[in-house]
Amino acid sequence: MKLPRPSVRNQRRLTAGMRLLLAGIVVYGLVYGQPKAITNGLLSLAITFVPAVMERNYGIPLDPWLGLWITLAVFLHTMGSAGLYGHFEWWDHLTHAMSASLVAGAGYTFARAVDLHNDRIHIPRRFFFVYVLVVVLAFGVVWELFEFGLDVAADATGIEMPLAQHGLDDTVRDLIFNSLGALAVATFGQAHLSGVAEKIQTSLTAR
Repeated sequence: MKLPRPSVRNQRRLTAGMRLLLAGIVVYGLVYGQPKAITNGLLSLAITFVPAVMERNYGIPLDPWLGLWITLAVFLHTMGSAGLYGHFEWWDHLTHAMSASLVAGAGYTFARAVDLHNDRIHIPRRFFFVYVLVVVLAFGVVWELFEFGLDVAADATGIEMPLAQHGLDDTVRDLIFNSLGALAVATFGQAHLSGVAEKIQTSLTAR
C-alpha cells in the first residue's frame, strides 16, 4: 500500500522552508547564547542534506516522500527542543513516533538490501513486519537508557543535558509511540522502501 507522494517541486519548497526555520533557530542560539538551540539546529540542518548527499555521492536517489520524511522528523524534534515540548505534551509523542519510523525505515532498508545482495541470506517478506517492530523496540530501550545516563551525568556535574527522562510513565508512553511509528513503517515500508533497498544492493554489487 502506497501513500500519496508530494511532487519534487513541493518537496523542495517544504524542505527549504524547514531549513530556513532551522537556520533561524541556530541564529537565535548564537544571539542569545543558547548552546542547546545551536547544537540541535546544526545537527538537524546537516541531516536534512542526507538525501542529497546519498544521491550525489552514492547514486541512491530518494523519492520526494522519503526526503520529506527525513527532514520533517528532525525538524519536529528541533522545534520541540526550542520550546514546543514544554507547551504541548503531545509534541513529544509525535516526535517519538516520527523518529521511530526513521529507525524502522533504516532497519528495513538495511535488512532488505542485505537480503537482495547475498544469495545465502533469505529473509521472508512476512518476517519483515516482526523485524521492524523488534528493531524499533530494541532501539527505544537503548535510547531510554541513554537518556537515563544523561540524567545521571547531569546530576553529577550540574550541567544541563539536551535530553532528559521525565519518569517511568513518560518512558512507557515513549515506547508506545515508538511502536506506533514502527507499525506505520511495517505497514507501508515495503511499498516505499523496497526501491531504495534495491538501489543500495545495486551500489554494493557495483563495488
